[in-house]
Amino acid sequence: MFFVDTLETEGLGNRSYLAGGADAAVVVDPQRDIDRVMAAAVRRGVRIAFVAETHVHNDYVTGGLHLARVTGARYLVPAGASVSFARTPVADGDTIGVDEDLVLRAIATPGHTPHHTSYVLEENGRAVAAFTGGSLLIGTVGRPDLVEPRLTRRLARAQHASAHRLADALDDEVQVLPTHGFGSFCSSSQAEGDTTTIGKERRNNDALVLDADTFVARMLDGLDDVPAYYAHMGPANAAGPAPVDLTPPEPADARQIAARLAAGEWVVDLRHRVAFSEGHVAGSYNVEGEGRLATYLAWLIPWGKPVTLLAETPEQVAHAQRELVRVGIDRPAAAATGDPARWVGEGEALVSFPRATFADLVPVRERGEEVVVLDVRRDSERADGHIAGSVHIPVHELYGRLAEVPAGTVWVHCAGGMRAAIAASLLHAAGREVVAVDDGPDAAAEAGLTVTDT
Repeated sequence: MFFVDTLETEGLGNRSYLAGGADAAVVVDPQRDIDRVMAAAVRRGVRIAFVAETHVHNDYVTGGLHLARVTGARYLVPAGASVSFARTPVADGDTIGVDEDLVLRAIATPGHTPHHTSYVLEENGRAVAAFTGGSLLIGTVGRPDLVEPRLTRRLARAQHASAHRLADALDDEVQVLPTHGFGSFCSSSQAEGDTTTIGKERRNNDALVLDADTFVARMLDGLDDVPAYYAHMGPANAAGPAPVDLTPPEPADARQIAARLAAGEWVVDLRHRVAFSEGHVAGSYNVEGEGRLATYLAWLIPWGKPVTLLAETPEQVAHAQRELVRVGIDRPAAAATGDPARWVGEGEALVSFPRATFADLVPVRERGEEVVVLDVRRDSERADGHIAGSVHIPVHELYGRLAEVPAGTVWVHCAGGMRAAIAASLLHAAGREVVAVDDGPDAAAEAGLTVTDT
């Protein structure tokens, strides 16, 4: 009897899979911190015999090469992928015996990348699960614009054809097990639901419901911004990522923190936004460790810039390290934990800025105070409605556009508070007076602010 174990990577919106039988298993699209999947194999009592990549990933650094070397597994990589290491090239129609009565069959599904390959797990000749990577997702498909702009339209059309190829080849009850689509920016739109089958997708997925021209036009029109760090992921994966080092970083005291700030390095406070606003090291930035740390820190930071982490506990630093190595930020320069008051020198104090709601903004505007309402949501979010007169700079662009924020106290908001806190910390570090709005967009209209979509 076959099994499939799912390994969630919530911070990046991805999944990896361990699948097999009584003795041997295959790992599909593993994350870089391979200890998780190795522990899952131990719990199952199986040997990892194969590691399979559906494509050269653009949104995270793979652990596939290192996992294959550590376990002695055969490393299956699509034959069309240009890589700099030895692997077992997989072509359309190839079959690999995973365990007794279990076979993995490769199906070429270009679209997310030109070489993208899905893998169908067959038990006794019957398809039971399809590992679809960035091809067929839950209610959508992987985005086609991460490889080369000149290929985007062609790849979008290929996504439509690949989705139909899978649907035509597989029965309704076959599980669809994608890598992307759970918050990942590799998805062309966000998935709804947690599990799916070929039958469900046949009824609900635009790629299988719409004709090719309509599907391509709709998907291309809906593509959102691409995280800046994606540009570094594909080359790292093609070159062959190095093993990770998750040992604790060098401890930093107040003097070292000050020196790193003076040198222009990034000091990132991982605490919750409320704690940060109430007292933090001047010049530090706030990216919550329990939020989408890897996505937003990697998106914002100048690539290769040293980063020092500040947190309440060593466990929070360790969690952040694990998140960051997945996107190629391999080693923090240093870290400090404990009482934030110890992060500043003797005679110095932590700094703070206020938090508020949209209801608090109304009387401020009525008094005629000089304020700027800064919306840091993405373009697609703002198009659904925004506060009249507000300035719009998406949070991932703000670090390079701080000079564009008009004069006055900046009331900064997003859709919930986390991105607003990041933006407020960037502005505050640059010497601006800020108020972090910890409120949802619906609350703006309820407070009496004019909301428009024009």
